[in-house]
Amino acid sequence: MNTRSRPDLADITLLYQDDALVVLHKPAGLLSVPGRGADKQDCVSARVQAQFPDALVVHRLDMATSGLMLMARGADVQRAVNHAFAHSLVEKRYVAHVAGLLEPDAIWRTIDLPIAVDWPRRPLRIIQADGKASQTRWRCVGQDVHGNSSRVELQPLTGRSHQLRLHMQAMGYPIVGDAWYAPAQVQAMAPRLLLHACALSLKHPHNGMPMHWDCAADF
Repeated sequence: MNTRSRPDLADITLLYQDDALVVLHKPAGLLSVPGRGADKQDCVSARVQAQFPDALVVHRLDMATSGLMLMARGADVQRAVNHAFAHSLVEKRYVAHVAGLLEPDAIWRTIDLPIAVDWPRRPLRIIQADGKASQTRWRCVGQDVHGNSSRVELQPLTGRSHQLRLHMQAMGYPIVGDAWYAPAQVQAMAPRLLLHACALSLKHPHNGMPMHWDCAADF
C-alpha cells in the first residue's frame, strides 16, 4: 500500500460560507468525521467546527478521496439538506483516473449494480444481488494511451459507501491508486486514490436560490 502524507490545517480550503452553509475542499488523506481511536480524531468536521461551532455533517467523502464537501450550520439547515440529499435534489460530480482505455464519449451511461457490506472484510463493500440498489452515471472524457488509463466523470445517483470505486472495478476499470479495490499494479500507478469530488449543486436551504461550486482536481 502506498504511504499517504497527513495534511495540516492549511490543506483545507474554505470555498464558501454564509449563515446556512460551509463549503470546503477536503484534501486526500483526511477523514471527514472522527473514526475509532484517539489517533483518528483529526478530521474535517472537527477542524471546521473549531471555526464554525454550529457546522454539522450532511455527507462524507472517503478518507482517500479529495474534493468538495458541504456542512450545514445548525440542526434546521442540516435537516433540510439531508432531505435534499435523500430525495436526489443535490447533484454531485466526480472525476477519476481509471486503469485501462475507454473511448471518450459525450454520452452518459449508467451502472446499476447493488452493493452490500462485505461482512468478513468490513468496512469493505461488495457487489451482491441482494444488496442495496446503487446507480452511477459515467462518461469517459479522455485517455492516456501511454499510461494505459482513462479520465472519467462520475455522477452517483445513490450514495452508497465506496460506490464509485466498486462500480468502476465491476466494469473492469478500477480507479488508479485505490488501495482497497484495485489490484496491486493499479494501486502502484499513483501515490493516492485518483478520485475527486469536482462539482456540487443544490438549492440554498434558506432562499431556494440555485447554488453551484466547482473544484478542479490536481491530477
